[in-house]
Amino acid sequence: MGELNDKAKGKAKEIAGVVTGDRDLEAEGKADIVKGKVKGAFETAKQRVKDAVNPPDGKL
Repeated sequence: MGELNDKAKGKAKEIAGVVTGDRDLEAEGKADIVKGKVKGAFETAKQRVKDAVNPPDGKL
């Protein structure tokens, strides 16, 4: 869930930065979006490892 929050918060900051001309805020927003994407990729990788070690159907 943190992934979606980071992406949404980042997009809001990015847009606010563009509208106000605040490049620092825009960059901070872009960083938050990337942070959300990284969290999502990490969670996906973690789940795949978990499934490989202990398959959901109990088969190896």
